[in-house]
Amino acid sequence: MEDRFAFLTEWYDPTSALLRRYQLFYYPRDGSVEMFDVKNQRIFLRRTRYDDIHQEDLFIGNRVNVFSRQLHLIDYGDQYTANKLGSKKERTLALIKPDVVTKIGDILELIYSSNLIVTKAKMTKLTWSQAADFYAEHQGKPFFNNLVQFMSSGPVVAMELMGDEAMSIWRGLLGTSDPAVARREAPQSVRAQFGTDGIKNVGHGSDSPAAAARETEFFFPSTIGHGPSNTAVFTDCTCCIIKPHAISEGLAGKILNSISAAGFEISALQMFNMDQVNAEEFYEVYNGIVTEYPNMVTELCSGPCMALEIHGTDAPKTFREFCGPADPEIARHLRPTTLRALYGKDKVKNAVHCTDLPEDGVLEVGGIWTPYIATTPIMC
Repeated sequence: MEDRFAFLTEWYDPTSALLRRYQLFYYPRDGSVEMFDVKNQRIFLRRTRYDDIHQEDLFIGNRVNVFSRQLHLIDYGDQYTANKLGSKKERTLALIKPDVVTKIGDILELIYSSNLIVTKAKMTKLTWSQAADFYAEHQGKPFFNNLVQFMSSGPVVAMELMGDEAMSIWRGLLGTSDPAVARREAPQSVRAQFGTDGIKNVGHGSDSPAAAARETEFFFPSTIGHGPSNTAVFTDCTCCIIKPHAISEGLAGKILNSISAAGFEISALQMFNMDQVNAEEFYEVYNGIVTEYPNMVTELCSGPCMALEIHGTDAPKTFREFCGPADPEIARHLRPTTLRALYGKDKVKNAVHCTDLPEDGVLEVGGIWTPYIATTPIMC
């Protein structure tokens, strides 16, 4: 019998302002999909080959784009799918400490190379009180005050990682909590490479499913509230968005490393999903100007993006030059060291969006870092 994976999904219909439910069926043999309208009890999309969805995209909480409809996977559609795809899947919190935030690109590359997926990410600066709350289990221990002081001394990057045995894989990547011991026992671990001591030891990883749920909720609340605030400064800045295709290809770490190596300061970072309406609004300035506009919108809402605030003098102009021409083929001929030359595929999947006009830098950053987007990926 042919394999078929089933998921219950939701799609927000902007025309009627209704949340519609579909069963999504995926056939891994030929990469085809089928959709069934739950309310009306009828086939919505007959089985059709669709190359933009892959088996690794199918996990609870993810969003996939099927013919311009962004579907939120909210549950397994049958026990077979749950047993086959969900048995080893775990979510865990990865927290990058202030001393190595500038190494986030290297750390992301290690995460992607270990077959883990980053499902949420946010750069934030904890207050003393927030850091004390997060590490409440260590209250009363000799190192508690120094730990809290350090964790509230600068930006951190919180990420939710997802994958088979994600907790043990991430803790294995980190290595033992003492970097000196890690350098002897696991020299390739992150703490061995970048750690200083038992407090300045690169990062934190959840040690149990209960801790993972609690710690992820701390930074990415599923209910009321936004969690710790982002680090956007909204002055002398420009906007960069790492596009969904680059995220899915595991290029985010390389792109962040290239940006840092070129001397740009990443003053804020946030992963989010954009729906069709927001993508159209964000790209409105290109509507009727560039022929790729419809495809640009489709790409921007095809999966998770990573938004960056780039801070510095004359940032919109200098960073736009660093991104290169919109067409990667032209960029590879004329500006071979630019981001689009290095990581772009075509004029739509060209790795990054950047602010075009200097006066729009703060405007675009403000449009991205709103409370609506910054809480969790957009519901649609």
